[in-house]
Amino acid sequence: KMYLGRPEIDVMRWAAMGSLGSCLRENGRIAEALPVVEANLALSRRNFSFDEENILTAQANLSACLTDLERRDEALILERAIYARRVAINGVSHEETIMIGLNLGWSLVDLELWEEAKQLLRDQLPVARQSL
Repeated sequence: KMYLGRPEIDVMRWAAMGSLGSCLRENGRIAEALPVVEANLALSRRNFSFDEENILTAQANLSACLTDLERRDEALILERAIYARRVAINGVSHEETIMIGLNLGWSLVDLELWEEAKQLLRDQLPVARQSL
């Protein structure tokens, strides 16, 4: 409550929201975490659009929360967008891109999207071997 009175652009308010969402989720209070995580992403997009790393992190947090809530189709949409953005920012051989790609691959397997998963992982394997 201490941070609610702060202006929306205040970095401490934004950081507190992110921490609250993460703590709720990690303590199994996922349904309570979801609106906080969604608000944190919206706040990041509105006021910190110049900081793409933080927006990608907020998107990843939302995707994880949706997955925890068994809303895997919605999470997959975010994961695809995060992966595409990582490729655009860092390239396919960057460690972060590879990790996000593997997470996306597991999500595709989890949703039984076998062909897409095979193609993604076939593309990732040689890149990971060379880069890591």
